[in-house]
Amino acid sequence: MKGSIRLGRVAGIPLRMHWSVPLLVILFAYGLGSRTLPVWTPGRSSAVYALAGVVGAALFMGSLVLHETAHAAIARRRKIPVEDVTLWALGGVTRMGRPGTAAAAFLVAAGGPLTSLVVGGVALGAGIGLHAVSGWAAVPAVVLLWLGWANLFLGLFNLLPAVPLDGGRVMQALLWWRTGDRERADLAATRAGQVTGVLLAGGGWVVLLRGAPVGLWLVFIGLFVMVVAGAERRQAALHTALRGIRVSDAMTTPVATGADWLTAQHFIDEVAVHSGHSVLPLLDFEGRPSGIVQIRRLASVPVPSRDTLRVRELAVPLSQCAVAEPGDLLTEALDRVSLRTGMRILVVDAGHLVGIVTGKDISRMMRRHTLAGGTP
Repeated sequence: MKGSIRLGRVAGIPLRMHWSVPLLVILFAYGLGSRTLPVWTPGRSSAVYALAGVVGAALFMGSLVLHETAHAAIARRRKIPVEDVTLWALGGVTRMGRPGTAAAAFLVAAGGPLTSLVVGGVALGAGIGLHAVSGWAAVPAVVLLWLGWANLFLGLFNLLPAVPLDGGRVMQALLWWRTGDRERADLAATRAGQVTGVLLAGGGWVVLLRGAPVGLWLVFIGLFVMVVAGAERRQAALHTALRGIRVSDAMTTPVATGADWLTAQHFIDEVAVHSGHSVLPLLDFEGRPSGIVQIRRLASVPVPSRDTLRVRELAVPLSQCAVAEPGDLLTEALDRVSLRTGMRILVVDAGHLVGIVTGKDISRMMRRHTLAGGTP
């Protein structure tokens, strides 16, 4: 996600934070410290309320990390590649590959809400237990109760049957299992997401007009759900249109390539300026693909360093590229595409590069599908 920074790793998975997260922490800390705590534990100093508010907000962000980590951990256990986990203003996003079975999809989707409900139950139990010992005047007890209810709400809200919420993913998996048709299940679940997004945005607008600021939050969530559900519906339609097509039917061949042992300057002079492509596959000494390099990455290298830096040091290694064989289904190959490499699939046969599939090739196949009487 653009505008995010890497914080480290959790359960071996890269953890990133969007710039909007500090704003979310401030919002929660302010609400807890200036409204909730003074009502339930009156008579404490402003410093105590402020500190407790920050601690509560930090604990809630930690529970969001647990929610997303549950998705990622289950995905990895099911052999689904996970790219990273990113926290942002509307919660969290786990970037991963598409599950290969309905059962895997169900478990991955259900893991997050279940974790939030468990965390919420534990926090509520701890808060009630602490209250029984110290009474309602205990600030920590109120913080734990607030954290518990917040996680219960998070878990239940995420179970709404609307893609991209977890409930929408659960519905996708159940429809996939029931019908045996993944694309049909995706189309139905994304349509439900669009409808739910409209209802959330409309309801939020009504609440906002009645003077409740929380309505603005619902509007943002509704718009987000609408946009993402629409994008995923187009993706599902793409998979439907390309069903049954092999990679060999879509790939471009021969492929313009360059040697990965060249210096950046030699590569620019001998290959890049003559290719007309924004990305070029690289070959090693044995003629086998070793990765891809972006021309803009080459251009960003300072001129004095171009004569000493090898182009393979600037490339995305083959292990991080989408790779397919000519006989693979194109829809399955598309599931391997990552944001880092864009819409590019290297087609490899017996260890040698025989073609490449780009966004232009996908567009060409879609136009052919439309001309054949399919839905554009």
